[in-house]
Amino acid sequence: MPVTIKTLTGTDLRAALKDLAQLRISVFRDWPYLYEGSLAYEQKYLSRYADTDGAVIIGAYDGDRLVGAATGEPMEAEVIQFRRPFEDRGYNIKQVFYLAESVLDPAYRGQGIGHRFFDEREAHARRLGYAYASFCAVVRPDDHPAKPSDYWPLDPFWRKRGYEMLDDAIVHFPWQDVGDAEETEKPMQVWFRLL
Repeated sequence: MPVTIKTLTGTDLRAALKDLAQLRISVFRDWPYLYEGSLAYEQKYLSRYADTDGAVIIGAYDGDRLVGAATGEPMEAEVIQFRRPFEDRGYNIKQVFYLAESVLDPAYRGQGIGHRFFDEREAHARRLGYAYASFCAVVRPDDHPAKPSDYWPLDPFWRKRGYEMLDDAIVHFPWQDVGDAEETEKPMQVWFRLL
């Protein structure tokens, strides 16, 4: 069955949060996030999308099953770590749309779904009048013991879509790595483009 892409807002967005939580735990467990997630944390973390005007989930469905999702919301609704690089540089954060997570079941990769995730979130942001789009990508050391030998960074994909690293913009955000007992802050590079 072909994958169907749906733009979810309002009650449709709210209804997808439990499935998104499960998908995030599964996909983010792998490199480079290495995230030791819990359903309780996920449900609390994701509830912000249900409470934010302008938030969106782009869902990829195989039948009724959510196999991939990408989220976004106005930057002004985001945590200070993600807002600060723009505020410090004098940007009006009311003009920036934040592209948050993008997760896809590995069995569905290589079909152009990642491009659709960006296309649909950017289109949503433009419809709402945003001038810029931004996201953050985790930075792990090249010699990290969990790095797969066949890993290819997504930087070329992002650049092809018009995104560039925002100079000297590394933010730190905490989560618990697989096998760790507690959360630690991870560096994340800010990427940015004009819509």
